[in-house]
Amino acid sequence: MEINKYAGPIKELNNIDKSLYDKFDIKRGLRNKNGTGVLVGITKVGDVCGYKIEDGKKIPAHGELYYRGYPLTKLVKDIEDTHRLGFEEVIYLLIFNSLAQKEELDGFKEILASNMSLPRGFFENTILNLPGTDIMNKMMGSMLALYTYDKDPDNTSIENVLGQSLSLIAKIPLLAIYSYQAKLHKFGRESLIIHNPSPDKSIAENILSMLRPDQTYSKKEAEILDLLLIIHAEHGGGNNSAFATHVVSSSGTDTYSSIVAGLASLKGPRHGGANIKVSRMLDNIRENIKDTEDESEIKAYLEDILDKKAFDKKGLVYGLGHAVYTLSDPRELLLKEKARELAEIKGRMKDFLFIERVENIGAKLIKDRKNMAYLPCANVDLYSGFVYDMLNIPKDLYLPIFAIARTVGWCAHRLEQIEDEKIIRPAYKSLNDKKEYIPMDKR
Repeated sequence: MEINKYAGPIKELNNIDKSLYDKFDIKRGLRNKNGTGVLVGITKVGDVCGYKIEDGKKIPAHGELYYRGYPLTKLVKDIEDTHRLGFEEVIYLLIFNSLAQKEELDGFKEILASNMSLPRGFFENTILNLPGTDIMNKMMGSMLALYTYDKDPDNTSIENVLGQSLSLIAKIPLLAIYSYQAKLHKFGRESLIIHNPSPDKSIAENILSMLRPDQTYSKKEAEILDLLLIIHAEHGGGNNSAFATHVVSSSGTDTYSSIVAGLASLKGPRHGGANIKVSRMLDNIRENIKDTEDESEIKAYLEDILDKKAFDKKGLVYGLGHAVYTLSDPRELLLKEKARELAEIKGRMKDFLFIERVENIGAKLIKDRKNMAYLPCANVDLYSGFVYDMLNIPKDLYLPIFAIARTVGWCAHRLEQIEDEKIIRPAYKSLNDKKEYIPMDKR
């Protein structure tokens, strides 16, 4: 049987006329016509605010992200003012809905540290002997493998899921870093260097320590990676991966499967993979212009990208615009400030200013072409890849580190969903006509 000859007919069969969505009043992509999301649930975990609704109209506004009701910008400012690493505090806040006091936080860190190890033989049997070329897929496989080491994996009581959640939050940095090291060893023919995590270090410090052969890093590097983890930890219940976690959790399945659903969603280039797209786009622009300081050259090439003549020919300037944020993305503002500081330290200001030019010129072009009333804001992906690069983190780990952070939000949403005890089951409009069945001997 030749499969390829069926590809054309299958594509035609599954190509649904988009006008039918309006005809049947169906919200395509669960989006309203004004760009807002369709309300499908209630959450106490996070809130993404990027616009206001007045008299039924969407009004642009400066963005803010709330973790359990607390504004991210104020949370980050307090952490930065005291020069402490705060990701563990954010984990505590998102899971327990409380700002931790020092004694509570110290005890919580001990719980995370006690879970920051893999079962005996797990690294050799699951990761090293079965390395993968894609780290996200390898993390998914490893996550499912952890199910078999759990004495009560299908118990969905709050007590059990809470324990599983904290265990996975602590273990997922190991799954990411060790999967990367195994890939380097197997496919890159490089020496295998595996470092154990230290219970005395933060998650950000352990990531840098486990990743680097000499285990060295500066305080500034740890602070900036910690910030990346904080700003990526949660983004409301409606983002694709959190919603996927809600949907899968609502079926009553186990924690490992639910978090793998989040990982699978995040891997998609329309969701978490955007920072890689931005990095590739910026590299492509550099390769096709003579001077990264020449704004006219940058503008001309960005116009080619928007005209679908350059880069991936999709007509998109990645890193600009957002589904919710309009005037500003608070995560981008926080990260851009730190990107500038790190660029000055690393001697990368020329690269920083180039990205800033792409941001400013691209936003004006998009505004004019779409006849928008405001400049589309840059989103967090515009600078995150650049920051990862300055931290000497390989592209293979950009998305896995995002996943390390977002696992916290997924776990918080799962804990919320299992208490709802209602399976998520929307409806689809069928376009099939009713047909008379034909027996085999009469076809």
